[in-house]
Amino acid sequence: MRRTTLRAALCAALLAVVSQAPAVAPAAAREPAGHGDRSCERTRRPLDGQARRVLDITRKAKADLRLKSVELKVTLDGREVLTDALGESMTGVPAEPDMHFRAGSVAFAHIGTALLQLVQEHTVSLDDTVDRWLPDVPKARQITLRMLATNTTGLHDYVTDPAFVKELTAHPFRQWTPRQLLSYPYRHSFWYEPGTSWSYSHANYVLLVAALEKITGMPIQEFVRERVTGPLGLRNTRNDFTPDIPQRVLHAFTSDRGFYEESTFWNPSWTTAPGAVITTHVCDLARSAEGIGSGELLSPRGYRTLLNPGTVGLGGGTATCPATICLKQTKAKHFGLGVIVVNGWVLQNPSFSGYAAIQAYLPSKRLALAVSATKTPTTPEGNMAEVVARRIAAALAPNDPLAIS
Repeated sequence: MRRTTLRAALCAALLAVVSQAPAVAPAAAREPAGHGDRSCERTRRPLDGQARRVLDITRKAKADLRLKSVELKVTLDGREVLTDALGESMTGVPAEPDMHFRAGSVAFAHIGTALLQLVQEHTVSLDDTVDRWLPDVPKARQITLRMLATNTTGLHDYVTDPAFVKELTAHPFRQWTPRQLLSYPYRHSFWYEPGTSWSYSHANYVLLVAALEKITGMPIQEFVRERVTGPLGLRNTRNDFTPDIPQRVLHAFTSDRGFYEESTFWNPSWTTAPGAVITTHVCDLARSAEGIGSGELLSPRGYRTLLNPGTVGLGGGTATCPATICLKQTKAKHFGLGVIVVNGWVLQNPSFSGYAAIQAYLPSKRLALAVSATKTPTTPEGNMAEVVARRIAAALAPNDPLAIS
């Protein structure tokens, strides 16, 4: 009887303590207290006419495109025009400029710049064939570092392989290895002979990362941090090969699998090689646009190569590579060394698993745009961050259209 009474008393005391404790949100929904990265906050000064115009354009674009969130930073001649975030990260959680998101192919721009630094130092030549470091790659004696960096090898893109797409769609949390990813393009013949055309292939950058790690003896994330993200001060840009994203998180949603669902923590390991799967925030993205787009870390010759590594004019469909994949290059639009060049703009435009972003820099006006966007169930298909950026560019640089597609 005494034991029962004691147990009852202890239970009552415990319930009293629990009932007085504050409610705690689930770990996945919690955000840390405070203001996050104080170097990346909404513009606090009174908005001038230019900033107000950019904000009005962004608000209208968000409504027109039915976006869940838009984050942006615009700079002109190194001066902030506007930093802001509209909409929600998730229900009841406002989007903030310092929230982190996946930046995908922005890593290619960083890798391209780091590679050109090695070329400047005469460590390697862009025309070195990869058999020295990757002897098991098909046609390794024909494929050069330049071809990997400019997507002119002719290797299939595993993202276009129906077998890969089926597996990825069924298992979005799967962790992929480079060997598993490369097994898909290696099953196919080359689209064309290396160096004779152009086609985007994720396999090229998986291989380029492997080659650079052999050349430098360093993990790619350390190499890029030492050469690019560190010197540019990108403290919130880092490799995240796992589904983890640093706090604070901009959540993503997609209808890629036929129904609208959260995709924030889908595994990004399929997007490129380990060490090059990055997250960032919109302020780092704007700084990246400035640093890469201006050639800040390169010699004048290296910068010219970044923008035009010799692939302009290549392309056109063939019997084995349709024109929808092997795209004809023009002087107005072409792929540089890890960057896209469009009407003088230097950019990268990642879009996958519900995340869409763009970093774009117009050297002639020293204008930098960084935009990130997430979706609602009725958002149109495609990279809507591009659409927002295109509208802003039309207002700030009307004679230099950001016409990507």
